[in-house]
Parts: sequence; C-alpha cells; structure tokens
Amino acid sequence: MAEAVRVLERVKSLAPPAAPKLVSPGELLQRVEELYDQIAKRAFEIFEGNGRAFGHDLEDWFKAESELLHPAHVNVSETEKEVGVCAEVPGFAANELEVSVDGTRLTIAGKRETTQERKEGKTTYQEQCSNQLLRVIDLPATVDTAKAEATLQNGVLELKLAKAAPAKKIAIGTKAS
Repeated sequence: MAEAVRVLERVKSLAPPAAPKLVSPGELLQRVEELYDQIAKRAFEIFEGNGRAFGHDLEDWFKAESELLHPAHVNVSETEKEVGVCAEVPGFAANELEVSVDGTRLTIAGKRETTQERKEGKTTYQEQCSNQLLRVIDLPATVDTAKAEATLQNGVLELKLAKAAPAKKIAIGTKAS
C-alpha cells in the first residue's frame, strides 16, 4: 500500500504544468464584489451570534475573512527583463484559479468546492467544503500584460511577467529665429 502511494506521488510530480485562466480586471472585480458580500454576510452572522455586541466590527470581519479565505503565500522576484511571482495554492486546480494582471497590480483568485459522502449502515455522512483565496499584489514594476505566462504545478502557481518598455524621452530642440 505504501509503495502504491509513493508511485502515485511520483506520477503526480511528473504531470505537466497546467495554465490557470487569465481573466480581465472587470471579471475579477465582479468576483471580488461577490466575495466581499459573502464576508459581510458572515461577519453579520458572527455579530448576531455574539449577542449584537457593538465595538467588535473589525474582529468580526477578520474572523469571517479567515473562515472564508485561504491564505496564499507569495514570493516576488525581479530581474532586468521580468517580474516573477510564485504563489502557494495547494489543492487548487488550474480551472479553479483566475489570474488578472493590470499594469503594476496582480490579482489571484480561486474557489473550489468539494463534496464527500459515505454510508455506514443506515447512516449517511455528507461533508461539503468550500475554499476560496484572494490575493492582490502590487508589483515592483509595470509589466506587459500581453506577455504574461502562468503555470500551475504541484500546488505552486508560477507567473512570469515581462516588464513593459520604459517610456521614451524625447529631447526638445530649440530653433534660432
């Protein structure tokens, strides 16, 4: 059994990287607004559960956020020609992630839902789990969004973002009249 697990892990590590979906900032903004509404609803439920005690707004909000969002640890690197971003997104598939690049801002959003059901005699156990992630990163340089590349392998989202060409300076000459 242990040998089969090791073989399965080896096969998974050899799988080709998948590319997450690149979406427009408008689509992602709509998704962020939906997420904001979910967090606000859950924060209100926490507020009501605490006897509607005022003065704990931020605590309720942060608790709701931590229940609904999965943290994505990020490493940003920069070279002369590109900005590289590695984000840990364990358990997410490429089709569950949305990436948006807009100038100097990178947004990574994801949502996955799992359902598990098992029967033991007359009892049926059913579990549902929803996991979401949202991470907005200010990039150290302006990037060319048309040349953005994203791959997902073994729970690590890797982005290579080519830097945009710097603005050209035009010398202004004077003419003698």
